[in-house]
Amino acid sequence: MELVLPRDPLREGLVTVVLAFYVLTVIFGTSLLYRLMISRGIEDHSARYYNRKVIHALGGGVVALLTPVVYSSPVFPLLASLLLALFLLFARRFRMMKWFQTEDNAYEVNFVVAWGATVFVLWHLFGDPMKAVVPALFISFGDAVTGIVRNAIFGRRTKHWVGNVAMGVVSVPIGFLYAGAPGVIAAVAAAVIERFEFGPIDDNVLIAAAATFILVFAEVLI
Repeated sequence: MELVLPRDPLREGLVTVVLAFYVLTVIFGTSLLYRLMISRGIEDHSARYYNRKVIHALGGGVVALLTPVVYSSPVFPLLASLLLALFLLFARRFRMMKWFQTEDNAYEVNFVVAWGATVFVLWHLFGDPMKAVVPALFISFGDAVTGIVRNAIFGRRTKHWVGNVAMGVVSVPIGFLYAGAPGVIAAVAAAVIERFEFGPIDDNVLIAAAATFILVFAEVLI
């Protein structure tokens, strides 16, 4: 697997700075959304959970959509995701951002690492940035709508099947547009496996891993 380096490191570095500023704006901007939700009577745990999903979609999702357009290599996306993961871990250790981070899990860190790792690996394996962002789009938009639907219905974090259906509705078109039939299969598998967690290995990791495996397996067969 040959390392794909940026064609214009300076430009892509500047793009990364701009996108990093955008993501941080989304993260800190949701503190205002948290206050609004609390003022409307939404419970603290639900408000935090909503914010996680907003950050998934507006942060991870928007950047995933832009990645094939603004980058010629997955190097900067990976580096940015790892730096963001370190920032989130630092915040958890010293100054938790309580409008979306929770004491009982660090799944937002898993999300960022899974996002960057799958983009990096698939880009190098396929040489196709569109296919490379498919798992990242699943955990960004698909998982976001899953959590929002469940939270709206049940008012808490749960693994009810209605969320999996919602994820499938969002992820299947994404999979088809970006990767064809293998993308659809990966989307269905991702929607199913979202129900499972194994301690620190959460649905972000499982969704990204399952979708990546299916896309790679399909590429080998085809």
